[in-house]
Amino acid sequence: MDEGFSRRTFLGAVGAGAAIGLAGCQAAPGEALDRPVKTDTGPLDALVETQFRGGLRRQGVYPDATVPTDPEVEWTIRGVNTGDHTAAKASPIEVPGGDIVVPGDNREIRRVTPEGEEVWTATVERTGRGIHGTPAVVEGAVYIGAYDGALYAFDLETGERYWRTKLGDAIGSSPGYHDGTIYIAVEYYEPSGAMFGVDAVTGEIEWEDRRPTDHPHSTCAIDRQAGRLVVGSNDGDLYAWSYPDLEFQWTFSTGRPIKGPIATHDGSAFFGSWDKTVYRVALDDGTKEWSFESNAEVMSGPAVEAETGTVYVGSHDSRLYALTVDTGRERWSFDTGGSLIGCPTVTSEHVLVGSYDHNCYAVEKATGDEVWGVEGVGVVSSAPLVADGAVYFTDRASKAYLNGGGGESEGTDAGSGEEAKSGGLYKVVERGGE
Repeated sequence: MDEGFSRRTFLGAVGAGAAIGLAGCQAAPGEALDRPVKTDTGPLDALVETQFRGGLRRQGVYPDATVPTDPEVEWTIRGVNTGDHTAAKASPIEVPGGDIVVPGDNREIRRVTPEGEEVWTATVERTGRGIHGTPAVVEGAVYIGAYDGALYAFDLETGERYWRTKLGDAIGSSPGYHDGTIYIAVEYYEPSGAMFGVDAVTGEIEWEDRRPTDHPHSTCAIDRQAGRLVVGSNDGDLYAWSYPDLEFQWTFSTGRPIKGPIATHDGSAFFGSWDKTVYRVALDDGTKEWSFESNAEVMSGPAVEAETGTVYVGSHDSRLYALTVDTGRERWSFDTGGSLIGCPTVTSEHVLVGSYDHNCYAVEKATGDEVWGVEGVGVVSSAPLVADGAVYFTDRASKAYLNGGGGESEGTDAGSGEEAKSGGLYKVVERGGE
């Protein structure tokens, strides 16, 4: 490996060429990149919003973001999601310059402008469930896992593929980047799985641990201050490794699947389980610090807001809960009328969340009172994105579309009266705004 491709550099002009042929690389990018990644205190930390949930601790809080007060849909791009898998679907993210990158279960990942114009569309190899995770974007590369069991790196500017590394049988989790390595949970057909660390430049495997079993769908969190990497699994356990040396430390068992992303804050991990419970667990030794029981399974990933000392999390019981960080006591709950399996997004004054009732909601952060709901055609399970005062979210295909075998129709199903449309990417803006 060229000395220029250390863990602290990126896909430079020579680096992109050297990556050809490694880990199933398909083609060199249209133009070589020439900006190295700076780590720890450099520009990478300023770009953590380009990782799922705002960074490696997956807290989902954007304190300077504001949302429309009188919303309307400015545009919708159809064809993002076409399948009926019940897992949370991938979420849009903003990349430097203001464009939006959104993956879908139709196997496509695309970059669009704030005006809804397509910059490029790339595809992963054929698989029935496409992409469910949300990308990590680091300088000029887009990293994403797919249900073909491979991790991909695409050129942010052109959409051309740098490399594809086959890691397992399926990937439903979102990648995390730090210091030249991509970390991601991987599933196998048999009830087993693994955590991987993959070189961001070449796609070569640097680390793996196959302790997690039964299809780990959870997205890992890395808490550098606490020195831990943690991830959940369908076997009901939360797994912890030391970071950055990646020595296994402990498991915490809930007895039921942990499917959602993990969040960390103040030396603790926050997560939900299908045992209907939200947990706070100490990162140093895996000790339970508190638990909160909802009325149904919890697949939603918590948002943890340090400033107000609040954890926001959804449940299959249709409610968005606001809990105290210190004790897990309920402050308020908001009933959407449908299961919540995606992650809430916290802004300066509001919490946004998608629901099985086909709506993306904005509620008052302090009280839980509804401000507005914007309806899609299918289940909304993505984490909403707030960018430049607009809200972006994706939904699944309508029931009429799914019942019709996936054929796109702009009319209505005569039997149900429901629109037969594939899932889309929506941009929500202030009504009458410029």
